[in-house]
Amino acid sequence: MFRQPKVEYKTTAQMLMMHEAGLVLAQALDTTVASVRAGVTTAELNEVFEGVLREKGATSNFLGYHGFPASICTSVNHEVVHGIPGGYVLQDGDIISVDGGAVIDGWHSDSARTVLVGAARPEDVRLSEVTEEAMWRGIAALASARFVGDVGSAIDDYVSSVDGAPLGILEDYVGHGIGTEMHQAPDVLNYRSAHRGPKVRPGLCLAIEPMLVQGGLETTVLDDDWTVVTTDGRRASQWEHSVAVHDGGIWVLTAADGGASRLVPLGVTPVPLAG
Repeated sequence: MFRQPKVEYKTTAQMLMMHEAGLVLAQALDTTVASVRAGVTTAELNEVFEGVLREKGATSNFLGYHGFPASICTSVNHEVVHGIPGGYVLQDGDIISVDGGAVIDGWHSDSARTVLVGAARPEDVRLSEVTEEAMWRGIAALASARFVGDVGSAIDDYVSSVDGAPLGILEDYVGHGIGTEMHQAPDVLNYRSAHRGPKVRPGLCLAIEPMLVQGGLETTVLDDDWTVVTTDGRRASQWEHSVAVHDGGIWVLTAADGGASRLVPLGVTPVPLAG
C-alpha cells in the first residue's frame, strides 16, 4: 500500500518565523523588480537581491541548492523556470520571471513574480495577469479547502474560464510544501486531478506557484541542466507566494499585507498570525 510523504505541520511560533523570512523576501523582490529595465543584466538583478538579503541578515535558499549557482532564478521569455542569472541584457519587450527565497533561523520562504520590460506586448501582459490571478484564486481556495488538491482545481477552473486564446498550465512543475526546507511534501498541483492530496489543517504551509505558457506544454532543459524552456519558443509566466494555514484562517507569508489586497475581492479575508 502506498503512503503519502509525511507533511511537516508548523506551530504558530514557527509560522511567525517563516513570516519574518517571507517579509525579507518580499522586500528583496520589491527592490529587484524595481531594478528591472532594458539594459540591465540578469546577473545584476541577482546582485541586487543578494544585497537586500545581506542587509536583513538572511541567506538564500537557492544558492548552492543541488549546485544552483545564484540566489534567484531569472527566466526570460520562453524560459519557464530555473533560469540562471548571467550576462543576458534585458531588452525592451522582454518578459522575465524572478523567483527567489530567503532563510532566517532555518525557516524558509519562496516567492516569484513576472515583470514586463519596457513596452510590453499585449499578449504578454495578459499572460502575466492571468497567471497572477490564477495564483490568487488558488490561494483563496486554500482558505476553505478540504484537500490540497482543491488549490489546483481552483487554478485550473479559472485559467479555463478566461476569454481569448487558451493558455496552458504546465504539469511537470508544481508548487510544494515549505518550512524547515524549501521543497517539502506535499506537491501542490496547478491543475485539476483525481489525486486530492492530504487534508488541509492548521500548520500546513504551501508554496503555490502556477506556471502558464502561451503555446504548447512541452518543455526541455538546456545544457546548463537547470533552465527549463518551452520547446515551441512561446513565452511563459510564473507567480508564487508562500501561504500558511492556521487556526484563524490563512495568511500569505510573503506579502506585507498577508494577501489582503488581492484576497478580499475574492471573498477571503486573511487573518494575521497571533504571536
